[in-house]
Amino acid sequence: MPTPPPADVIAPRHTDEIETRDEFDRRLATGDLTGLTVQGLRLDLHPVPDLGDVTVAGTLFVGCRFASREVGADLVRRGANVVPPFSGLPYPTQPSHLYTPEDLSAGFAEAGFEGMYDTRVYAHFRAHGGALPDVREALGQRLHDHGVDNALADATRAWLAAYGPQSVVGVMGGHAVPRGSVAYRMAAVLGWELARADRLVVTGGGPGVMEAANLGAYLADRPAEELTEAIDLLATAPDFTDHDRYTAAALRVRERYAPPPVPRQRGADVAWARAGGLAIPTWLYGHEPANLFAGRIAKYFSNAIREDTILRLARGGIVFAPGRAGTVQEVFQAATKTFYGTDGASGAYVFLDRTYWTTELPVESLLRPLLAASPFGDLSSTIHLTDDVREAVRLLTGA
Repeated sequence: MPTPPPADVIAPRHTDEIETRDEFDRRLATGDLTGLTVQGLRLDLHPVPDLGDVTVAGTLFVGCRFASREVGADLVRRGANVVPPFSGLPYPTQPSHLYTPEDLSAGFAEAGFEGMYDTRVYAHFRAHGGALPDVREALGQRLHDHGVDNALADATRAWLAAYGPQSVVGVMGGHAVPRGSVAYRMAAVLGWELARADRLVVTGGGPGVMEAANLGAYLADRPAEELTEAIDLLATAPDFTDHDRYTAAALRVRERYAPPPVPRQRGADVAWARAGGLAIPTWLYGHEPANLFAGRIAKYFSNAIREDTILRLARGGIVFAPGRAGTVQEVFQAATKTFYGTDGASGAYVFLDRTYWTTELPVESLLRPLLAASPFGDLSSTIHLTDDVREAVRLLTGA
């Protein structure tokens, strides 16, 4: 029988990394970069740093741009390790921060959905093999996803320090739920209530239930009436396959209900959590328009890493709204982690829509005896079914 891995295997680590130019300049002034990791910086821009006399033994420069190839070669000769950014890629080899909605939607105003950063990266992904890329593309994608892993750990560190891992709640459910529907409105109220209860809402970053939950968190500091108004505006473009209208409606709502700007410096704030929470999507599903209501977006190429990351973070419980194969997969992937205690203690499993989960897709009848047989004792009491959003919030928050 599998046993949980040691805590030090799965716990995020804080390594000595440099991810901003200000931080780099401060360390450079000491004359010693020994053993540091410098990620994704433009060291070719004014003022171009003088790296000629600094100590770089064991320093790793990954995804950085230098004023010339000779600069990089000289660093290697002096003991540094240099992994340069790959040329010809529309995405950063080593992103130093998570994406924002503004990052993913960049280009929409000028060229519509096809001109957005998010869409252009997806087109490149498809043109280079999709889920089975060639070696060069695969290396670029893996470096990118490692950068996202690292940025995600940085972005969540302050939140976890302040509120603990049990404050992170996942929301799963169908991507095809149209805006304005009863299910969409319920998910939006759920996200709104959770964010107001100091829970970090985490979704898979797609449309439907996922967008609704992030929307609720985005408007957490506004009255319920304004959440209803925002949903009504979005409902004028309910179908995510109508990409341009769908995206334009999201951007109009963002503009009308914009929260105060959230700084993006490394791990320094938690305000973004109440300005949309966290979304963790993948370019494997890049045919779906970007969810533009999350405060921070950890977008991956690898769907497997992305799925595991969502469930690893959601230690405060998971809400499963009605969904099909993808949602059912997430139910049992999460159950595996809970059964074996892979990531530590789990919060409540809340299934929203009792009839759906007991009659249409009777997941509960299999899940309850499975968790009852956990090596850590009977965990079936973590399973709850409800038709009431506020009861779901109470089960997750104890309030």
